[in-house]
Amino acid sequence: MNETIQNILARRSIRRFQEKQVEREKVKLIVECAFAAPSAGNSRPAHFIIVEDKKVLRSLGEAHPFGKMLKACPLAIVVCGDPTQSDLASLYWEEDCSAAMENILLASQALGLGSVWLGVQHNPQVEFAVKEILSVPSHIKVLGIAAIGYPAEKKDPHEGILDGKVHLNKW
Repeated sequence: MNETIQNILARRSIRRFQEKQVEREKVKLIVECAFAAPSAGNSRPAHFIIVEDKKVLRSLGEAHPFGKMLKACPLAIVVCGDPTQSDLASLYWEEDCSAAMENILLASQALGLGSVWLGVQHNPQVEFAVKEILSVPSHIKVLGIAAIGYPAEKKDPHEGILDGKVHLNKW
């Protein structure tokens, strides 16, 4: 099977991480992959905040109701979008930033790292707290946080296509 397909099928949400720091070269490559994501009209509204500071990671973990793993992970990448950047960005920043987030998760998997996507955008209290912690400008939206690190748990790959979830030509 193709290596890219294997990587996609093997990716799982990892919530327990080793204390080992993620190498700078890997962080740079992950961010480069995030920038390679498609965006509407090549508008590229995504911004990325790399967080390695333990105090900041702890604060983010306390701010997010499902973010306990942030207190113990060595790295987080916060994906933000600027909907004011262009007309297309105002309409599609969420899709564009979601594509970038998925590239972050897949690149992490390919580099032997684990990751989990923590949604922020649809929880105003969490988004406000994250913006406060990271000094994000008011016009910028926070899509989510990727907690990343060397996995301290192993999960089996997903089990193929789910019955009743694929429709041909119509519902």
